[in-house]
Amino acid sequence: MASVYDHTKIEKKWQQAWEEAKLFLQTEKQGETVKDKMYLLFAFAYPSGSGLHVGHVESKTALDILARYYRMQGKDVFFPVGWDAFGLPAENYAIKTGVPPVETTKNAINTFRRQLKQIGISYDWANEIATCHPGYYKWTQWIFAELYKKGFAYQAEGKVNWCPQDQTVLANEQVVNGTCERCGAEVVQKDLKQWYFKITEYKDELISGLDQVDWPVATKQQQLNWIGKAKGLNIDFKLSEKTEITLTVWTKFWETVFGTTFVVIAPEKFLEMKLGELVDSQHQAAVNDYLDKAFKKTEEERKIGEKDKTGVDTGLKVINPVNGQAVPLYIADYVLMNVGTGTVMGVPAHDERDFAFAKKFGLPIQQVIVPSGLSFESLVSTQRDPADFRSQFLAQVKEGMTVWPWEGKIVNSGQFDNMESRGDGKQAMAEWMIEQGYAQWNVTYKLRDWLISRQRYWGAPIPVIYDPEGQPHLVEELPWELPTDVDFKPTGESPLTSSVEFQQRTEAYAAKHFQRLMIEKGWDQNGKGWRPEYDTMDTFVDSSWYFLRYVDARNEREFASKEQMQKWLPVDFYMIGPEHIVLHLLYSRFFTKFLRDQGYLNFDEPFMKMRHQGMILGPDGRKMSKSKGNVINPDEVIEKFGADTLRVYEMFMGPIEADKLWDVSAVAGVYRFLRRVHALVSAGVMPVGVQRKLHQTIRKVTQDIPELKFNTAIAAMMEFVNEWEAALKTSSADKLGHEELTSFIKLLAPFAPFLADELYHQVADSSKSSASSVHLSEWPQWNEELAQEEAVMIPIQINGKVRTQIEVKTDSVGDKNAILAEAKSTQIVQKWIEGKEIVKEIYVPGKIVNVVVK
Repeated sequence: MASVYDHTKIEKKWQQAWEEAKLFLQTEKQGETVKDKMYLLFAFAYPSGSGLHVGHVESKTALDILARYYRMQGKDVFFPVGWDAFGLPAENYAIKTGVPPVETTKNAINTFRRQLKQIGISYDWANEIATCHPGYYKWTQWIFAELYKKGFAYQAEGKVNWCPQDQTVLANEQVVNGTCERCGAEVVQKDLKQWYFKITEYKDELISGLDQVDWPVATKQQQLNWIGKAKGLNIDFKLSEKTEITLTVWTKFWETVFGTTFVVIAPEKFLEMKLGELVDSQHQAAVNDYLDKAFKKTEEERKIGEKDKTGVDTGLKVINPVNGQAVPLYIADYVLMNVGTGTVMGVPAHDERDFAFAKKFGLPIQQVIVPSGLSFESLVSTQRDPADFRSQFLAQVKEGMTVWPWEGKIVNSGQFDNMESRGDGKQAMAEWMIEQGYAQWNVTYKLRDWLISRQRYWGAPIPVIYDPEGQPHLVEELPWELPTDVDFKPTGESPLTSSVEFQQRTEAYAAKHFQRLMIEKGWDQNGKGWRPEYDTMDTFVDSSWYFLRYVDARNEREFASKEQMQKWLPVDFYMIGPEHIVLHLLYSRFFTKFLRDQGYLNFDEPFMKMRHQGMILGPDGRKMSKSKGNVINPDEVIEKFGADTLRVYEMFMGPIEADKLWDVSAVAGVYRFLRRVHALVSAGVMPVGVQRKLHQTIRKVTQDIPELKFNTAIAAMMEFVNEWEAALKTSSADKLGHEELTSFIKLLAPFAPFLADELYHQVADSSKSSASSVHLSEWPQWNEELAQEEAVMIPIQINGKVRTQIEVKTDSVGDKNAILAEAKSTQIVQKWIEGKEIVKEIYVPGKIVNVVVK
């Protein structure tokens, strides 16, 4: 039998065979009962023109290993694929080259599809979807319409982050240090009328729903941080110049309210309350100048500005209700209108930011809590620079002397003096302020409604048209298709405004559907004066419900049938990169809960279990990118070493969640391992002497795969191959049969699927095996008795401290007397017990011996 490992020939052969047999298509089972379902999902991929790099391969291979493993375990596995195909990169490329995005996207998808099949990812290609296809975005538009009808989609005008180069609105997380994360252009503020989804209606359920899912703790915390639920007090400060005007501050740290020495208001709040009318001429010019500069900053710039506070004294005073003290009112752009009440109390003695502000503007610092182990008076008097104060304070925190805000006894706070700031004093102060009418309980959230309008071309059109009075009307005939006669050049308006066909289509639609309204209003009955919505939807809208469409991707009557959704949903296991753990998950959860409430779904959370893959770094240790010249192309690796080598190497690099460094020499090492496997199986001899190791390996790999411990599973198989080779040199002619040889091939199958099927058929041809593919065969079972170690190492403790260990044969671990005798006879134990009385002898079978002496 040939022993030459021709990876190219083998992989082409089996890729073609699997496709012809439609081996992994769950679509073929539509209508059948699912006995034990497993819906595996990988984050929607954007098909870039440059194709896959090896970082993409890692996560897709990891999920493919699970898919192949669970199929062999007898589960009905649903493992679909699709493309998050709308977005700025394709549009920007069109602007640069003049090639329409539909063409570049189609070409990119074809490249990705070819590469994924070449790598052996066992997707259900019959359910393939792309967000740019009208058959998909028809249902994206339908979801918009459902939200609109229920009051969950609405229009509002407000300031947005605007990228002048990409000519579009940016979400806050797309602004990095005041610049567009994609193109680097300086972001400006702009007033626009936008479409929003009312995600805040589900803010509390988005918190409580996290208890239902198996997600990393850090991911759940990120969700909680973004929602930002917090309970505190609204405290009312009266304006001393006009006491009927109240400025309300929200705080979690009301126990420090007696230490308020100034109040800061957001620029927007200052204008909204028309406080500028009360500013005297001495302060007016400075206030106007500050407001002008503040409104040119983005929200992100203002957040960054917290580190270097700016502000302006309005000359106005507010009255602290708890002590009647009048304190100055400042405007500062680090205070945001949409956080809390847009007004904050400045307590510089007990807040690092307030301290920096007070030092900069020469404002008083009033201590109202005495912390243990820290002399506040000496700290303030000796540290002139806020940075010095900060470093010393943080040093105190690190040493455990205090936490923020400082805990201790309340002082300089009237009747609450000498009470605990985090205990009875805090609660008593809250009750007193509420009783006096100074404050009220209030729960706040950071979460804001989802802004979905984008002034771009390559996205799903918002299915709305406007009548001559500017009122919106839903388009009911979907899909409301994206026009093709557009000018891609950025003009400050959506590219859709340049489409003649889009305008004509809108007029025709209006004439057909709104005749009665036109007659009532006396409008032109041919639709003149009507216009389409020129904005497209945020691409997050497309990618936040795709997991629902997968289960019934060719349904033209509804986004998915209830039967198919009940059969497969929710998703059992979701793998996504850590960059998607906030907004994508929030939006997907929002859609799930909304559609559930409309009666379309019968579950609360879309993704029951989730894990994140790490990043594969270039050989230089940096993140792979074209500009750095360190991108590894999987096509080149496959050509030289094969797809199986690429898969096994990436899984062997380290834990799936860790960042890992690409090592070309290690790739070659994995190739040699597979070549050895090919030679061993082709020879067809597995000595009896490796039987125990085989069953231990079956157990190890079986336990490791569901836990995503792919690197240790591969290590176990490598150890087995080493022992197999060694046994061939020393063992007798006795050998194991077909079953054992096949069992190892099956272990290899999820990791190196092409080679495994080739070897399986080599063995099967001589044994008349019934399965047409190793991937349709049953997963091997280990024999517990055979899988036991021949010997175990048992630690020996003296008075609870390990001093040595002994090796005991597995079949002797139950003989307590013999093991205790052997333990006490060792030279090291003799040293520790000599001349001492043995009080107690403890033996936990197979685990530990503890000898207690005095």
